[in-house]
Amino acid sequence: MPEGSRGRSLCALLLAAWSFSATCQSTAPAVHALTTVASASLTLEQVVRRLQENNAERAAALNQYEATRVYRMQYRGFPSNRDAEMVVHMTYHTPNSKQFSIVSSTGSKFIIDHIFNKLIEGELEASNDENRRRTALNTENYDFTWSGYENTPSGGQYVLNLVPKSRNKFLYRGRIWVDAKDFAVVRIQGEPGKNPSLWIKKTDIEHSYVKVNDFWLPAENHTQSVIRLGGVATLSIEYKDYKVIKAVPLRGSKANGEQLGMPQVTDGH
Repeated sequence: MPEGSRGRSLCALLLAAWSFSATCQSTAPAVHALTTVASASLTLEQVVRRLQENNAERAAALNQYEATRVYRMQYRGFPSNRDAEMVVHMTYHTPNSKQFSIVSSTGSKFIIDHIFNKLIEGELEASNDENRRRTALNTENYDFTWSGYENTPSGGQYVLNLVPKSRNKFLYRGRIWVDAKDFAVVRIQGEPGKNPSLWIKKTDIEHSYVKVNDFWLPAENHTQSVIRLGGVATLSIEYKDYKVIKAVPLRGSKANGEQLGMPQVTDGH
């Protein structure tokens, strides 16, 4: 497999993994025993409806924030092993504007140019209104079923199964964990709904989220892909140093209407 083709295949796959994470606004959180669906106080339809409503409210309220991302990738396999890291500062302005500036980069130039930079370019493209509509976490794009309910130290979580309704490569199948108080996604586990390349044998996706003031934002993304001709690519994106610059307090928020700020976020816990 030519190196350029392998890079494009990995980039397409990893962008698909990133895209689902973005629509829901790793070190996986600790796993807790599932209880029966009967333990949940709401029906499946009620949980999904409140998830959609609260996602829309949070998206409308969050006007501007900034954060640091650390992209890391490790590739082991044919024709050679490669590693790279890139630190990026990102600023978001509502409704879908993002500005990226590269702080530093080290390691494989191939990964930096063909994976990290392409991921940023793809993220900018995926943030337009039409792509956001087609990849949103809602009943237009997904079928939802119960998986269970978890009691965790941070509170109850509804666990739902997702199956995409179309073969869009940016959709995904798997499970999500929904905070029972805020009705926000706190964890994702799954695989792309459509494999974007024949060269990719299998991909596992893990995303976790952290609450920043009123908003649930990505904490860490972890994607591992097995290449058919041999090789394993592992991508992680760490999100930290969040600062909410401008936001509207949500219903029931303790905020009093003043500009919202936040302390540094150092990890996903």
